[in-house]
Amino acid sequence: MNPYPLKVEQQMQRFYQSLSEKDRRRYAAIEALKLEWGGITYISQLFGCDYYTIRLGIEELDDESAMSMRKVRRSGGGRKSAFETIERLDATFLKVIAQHTAGSPMDEQIKWTNLNRQEIAQLLKSEGVAVSVTVVDQLLEKYNYRKRKAQKRLPTGEHPQRNEQFENIEKLKVSYQQAGNPVLSMDTKKKN
Repeated sequence: MNPYPLKVEQQMQRFYQSLSEKDRRRYAAIEALKLEWGGITYISQLFGCDYYTIRLGIEELDDESAMSMRKVRRSGGGRKSAFETIERLDATFLKVIAQHTAGSPMDEQIKWTNLNRQEIAQLLKSEGVAVSVTVVDQLLEKYNYRKRKAQKRLPTGEHPQRNEQFENIEKLKVSYQQAGNPVLSMDTKKKN
């Protein structure tokens, strides 16, 4: 087998890089078939692709259904979504975020959380559900959570008993819920 001249090899490599995954393996297969014995090894080294990728391309060239395939990959390929593979993902997410949810008193559709994506992922992991922050983003979007950041414009200083009011509110909230009563959180500063 005679290799191609250097200039032709460079043109072939540039063209190969411009193709989709499916077209790359088929182009590599055609080039390997043109060279006959040793062609697969030569083309594999020239394009930096796997030997078996070229073998797959050769099989596809003879397969009418594969040649009529429009997509780069066959349907059903790739990793399944976390929503499909992790049981009780939604329920666990809602449980984890429940104590960290706030909303607009003017629009019940607007809600937010004081947790960041990494904190939510850590809380889910502590519940036995390990997911990435990308999945957390998808969950936040699915349940209509908005990104919201607390804005503190003036420093108010520190007070030793600052946290007491919040602890008292949390105790009252828990006792009301245990008694079967609803708990409402309202922001009394209406915005126009």
